[in-house]
Amino acid sequence: MNVEIVTTKEKLQDAFNVRKHVFVEEQQVPEEEEIDQYDSECTHFVLYDQEVPIGAGRFRDLNGIGKVERICVLSGSRNTGAGKLIMDKIEQYAKQNNYSALKLNAQTQAIPFYDKLGYEVISDEFMDAGIPHRTMKKYI
Repeated sequence: MNVEIVTTKEKLQDAFNVRKHVFVEEQQVPEEEEIDQYDSECTHFVLYDQEVPIGAGRFRDLNGIGKVERICVLSGSRNTGAGKLIMDKIEQYAKQNNYSALKLNAQTQAIPFYDKLGYEVISDEFMDAGIPHRTMKKYI
């Protein structure tokens, strides 16, 4: 498995396809909420298994803090270390670009995953797209 930073329209479409499958089809998030106004300003990442896109995520600057968003892995590739590969690549990118902290809004069911990666919960629970979330932060 290999995580790539999106540099072409084709790879961006791969990221969108994975996100659509996980968030829109699987989790019933409205497509107009999933693909949003921030996509054009983000750095996107795609995880490939061979040449098949199986995971995605994005990174954007939020007032000098790196915001990690839209982390997802296709159901058949979960619990294989795929999500950690995406997060490791985003963290590496953030360090190379002189960020000292990362923030994300985790679905509550995913908090244990992010906790293992060193993120700490910093908010109360809130709803986003009908799914309970909590904000988490990590200093890098």
